[in-house]
Formats: sequence, structure tokens, C-alpha cells
Amino acid sequence: MAQLAEQPLSILVAGASGFIGTPLVRALRDAGHHVTTLVRSEPHTATEFRWSPSSRKLDPAILDGADVVINLAGANIGKLPWTETYKQEILRSRVSATETLVEAMRHATIPPALFLSGSASGVYGDRPADVLPDDADAGTGFLAEVCTAWEAAANAAPDGVRVVTLRTGIVVGTGGGALAPLVPLTKAGLGGRLGTGGQHWPWIALDDEVGAIVHLATSPDAAGISGPVNLAGPEPAVADRITRRVAEDLHRPYLFRIPEFALRLVLQQAADEMLLSSQQMVPTKLLESGYTFRYTRAEDAVDAAF
Repeated sequence: MAQLAEQPLSILVAGASGFIGTPLVRALRDAGHHVTTLVRSEPHTATEFRWSPSSRKLDPAILDGADVVINLAGANIGKLPWTETYKQEILRSRVSATETLVEAMRHATIPPALFLSGSASGVYGDRPADVLPDDADAGTGFLAEVCTAWEAAANAAPDGVRVVTLRTGIVVGTGGGALAPLVPLTKAGLGGRLGTGGQHWPWIALDDEVGAIVHLATSPDAAGISGPVNLAGPEPAVADRITRRVAEDLHRPYLFRIPEFALRLVLQQAADEMLLSSQQMVPTKLLESGYTFRYTRAEDAVDAAF
């Protein structure tokens, strides 16, 4: 098991109310760390602080004393369809939030030692022939452009701040994430293979997504890590394994193959970027730093979500 921090840390989280942020804050607090969060509305507790990333407003004093800043803020890419206006919001929300945090770091009396900032598997584009280590080059496509700009904004943090960009895969968990749009279709008896079903989905259980971020933020074993980190399960899985297991767990038929053209007709660009692209990510840095995955098979992660 990875070694835990010997002393409680002061950790500031942006994007704390989301699918990943909510259990992350809970896990950090359960581990004894002092966690504060950034909110866009009026704060309701002493651990909440208001910011406005869209207008680049954040009091640098809020960062004073923070050992770690974790940035998960950004518009939901699962909100479909992607209109041109919403695509700009996906990009703008991520970059503006990150730039706002970085600018506050520059003006803080004591900037944080560590900045964990979001990114995603989309940075790699569609790479069916490649095995992708943590520092593999970016690919092409809309999400690759978003993630490249997002990471660049994080990497502009001031000298002395160690930056880790969290290249998160398809998060499998209860109440949201990648499985959310598949569940109602499967329950309606419309579950089936998406395209060929042979595309690699870089899945990760929500418990391991949270566990990995806690590890990177607090474990001395992860203190030497910087740059991109792949947050994906240790055993690759193709999409068909995951969608079939969803149907099995919901006790529904798995009869159809939904062709690529039909997915593109309904979802347009999002079909290629989110469902049909292939990314065989390898979580080398996590494994080498001693992180132990709770779920090593995609089917087990799906089972835990139902």
C-alpha cells in the first residue's frame, strides 16, 4: 500500500461538487486533511470560498497556507449535443478556471507546493494502434485541443509549484460519469455494441479515480511525480466488455449493434470523440509510485456501480 502523509495537509479543491469532486472531498476529509472548496454562489460554511472563474476573480489570500490545490472545474462534456456554442464553453470553462487559479498562485504570499489539475484521455485523440504511457504526445480532435490548452494553462503555474495533470479516463461509478447515458437505454432493452465494440475505453472505477487523486495529493510515495499522469485501470478493456456487462448487471438483453453512422447521426462529433475513439492508456506512474488499484478489471468496476 502507498504511504500516507504523516501530517494533515491543507487542500483547496475547485470543482468540489461534481461527480468526482464530491467523493474526493469526502475521502480527503475522512483521511484527516483540512479541505476548503471554491464555490460560485454565496458560501454557506467556513470552508467555502467564493470565486468567479468566468471573470477571473479569486482572492489570492484564499490560497495562502494551502499545501495542495486540486482543480476539477469545467463544463460537463456529457451534456449533449455539442453545439458550437457549448463546445466553446467546454474549452473556456476549463482554461479560464485554470488560469484563474494560476494567476492567484502568482500573487499568493506562499503559493501551494502542488497543483493537481484536470485533463482527460481525450488528449490522445483516436489512437487504436498505440499503447499510451503517461507522457505520450497529444493527438488530434476537439477534445485533444481542449486538453492541450487545459494542460498548458496549468503548466504556467509559478516556479516552485509542482504541477500534475490528471489525464482521466472513462470514470465508472454510480450516479453519473460515462455510464449515465447508457443506463436508460439499456434498461429500455436497447443496449448493444457501439460501433465495432473493439475500441479501447480507458476505464477507471470512481473509487480508484478518487483514490488515485488522494494518493497523488497526499502520499510521500508520489512526491516525485510531475507532468501528465494517466488515471486509467491497469487492465485494458474494449468498449464491448463494458457495455455488455452493463446489460448483464441490469438483467436486460444485449442484442443490437449500433453502427457508427447512427451514433454520428444522433451525437455528431461527440460520437467519434467520446464513444468510438480508442485509447489504450497505461497508468505507469501510478503503479510505479505504489498505488494499489481496488478494481483491476472493467467488469468488476461496472458491477460495483450497480
